[in-house]
Amino acid sequence: MKTYLVGGAVRDRLLGLPVHDRDHVVVGETPASMLAAGFKPVGKDFPVFLHPDSGEEYALARTERKSAPGHRGFVVHAAPEVTLEEDLLRRDFTINAIAMADDGTLVDPHGGARDLEARVLRHVGPAFVEDPLRVLRAARFMARFAGHGFVVAPETMALMRAMVADGELAELTPERVWKELAGALRAARPAAFLRTLHDCAALGVVLPEVEALYGVPQRAEFHPEVDTGVHTEMVCDMAAALAPGDEVIGFAALAHDLGKALTPTDELPRHILHEQRGLAPLEALCARLKAPAAHRDLARAACREHLNVHRLGELRGATIHDLIARCDGFRQPRRIAQLATVCEADKRGRAGMADSAYPQGAELVRLHAAALAVQGRDVAQPGMDGPAVGEALRRARIAAINAARDTPPPEPD
Repeated sequence: MKTYLVGGAVRDRLLGLPVHDRDHVVVGETPASMLAAGFKPVGKDFPVFLHPDSGEEYALARTERKSAPGHRGFVVHAAPEVTLEEDLLRRDFTINAIAMADDGTLVDPHGGARDLEARVLRHVGPAFVEDPLRVLRAARFMARFAGHGFVVAPETMALMRAMVADGELAELTPERVWKELAGALRAARPAAFLRTLHDCAALGVVLPEVEALYGVPQRAEFHPEVDTGVHTEMVCDMAAALAPGDEVIGFAALAHDLGKALTPTDELPRHILHEQRGLAPLEALCARLKAPAAHRDLARAACREHLNVHRLGELRGATIHDLIARCDGFRQPRRIAQLATVCEADKRGRAGMADSAYPQGAELVRLHAAALAVQGRDVAQPGMDGPAVGEALRRARIAAINAARDTPPPEPD
């Protein structure tokens, strides 16, 4: 049985990165011979099997032919006569079209190893245009690899622009767009995802609420980067640094300033009420992409409350309590720490401010903990009805917040 390690496992190994998933291509076999060898079938659209001992995926070498619109509109042909080179030809980027034999020999017909060395993301061939999802995959790969110095090849960027201009991305389903976005938000450089899509004009198709932020000015004394789209990129990267791999925090960072695209021209570069204005485009974005409730709810809180958290020291104890309550922070305690992280990313995601201190975040978490320590059983009295208990609990929690503010936080170790 001729088997080869392929795809991301080879790519990451050659880059010196950890290899998490190992996929294999099998040449010259049939489903029947794979079953006879003890492999377990798992593929629905094409023949994929699990190794009986390692559990790793082994797919029969196959070709794909475009047969209908969309990223699933392909006819798959898997047969013993399909060569390894034919299988590699159907892949998206040269760096993913490298195979490795058991003895470490590379099969690299498209120069993927050379592109890895040059840090270039380049499409394999003209069939790239048959799958519009590959535009988003290119952007997601940039979110993962931009920190390693990768750039998109000019000819690949030109092809992506042509695909956008031809309306190819209209075929993408919300679920696929969300999956690629979520993957980018878990990566180290989500800004590269946004920038890649912006540069090929795809961002306005898949995330129009975000594209609308580019070119919108902000006050330079607060935002030296000025451009709101650039600020959003910086906030997303800062969120990824503060909470690595956390797509919920990443999504809130992405959406926190959507209202700035709706600021009337005569008010620029100020953005009065942008927190309230941002809620409608946020709801539209979440509804269209079918965002999970956890992502939507934290993004709502961040959009609505980030300026309040920035000026936390000016707020009264009752106002802080009500901010926490609006964010459902007493029933969902984790949300307040998440909100604090998003707000820190917003403050530090600005030109020249990456190393700025943000004491408001830790203070919000500390005051929240003080309020959360007070429970209904601590204030309930015989004969009290529900509303009375609720009001007594609110007063007690406000008192706890005020008491905590009068007590300096402990010095860090």
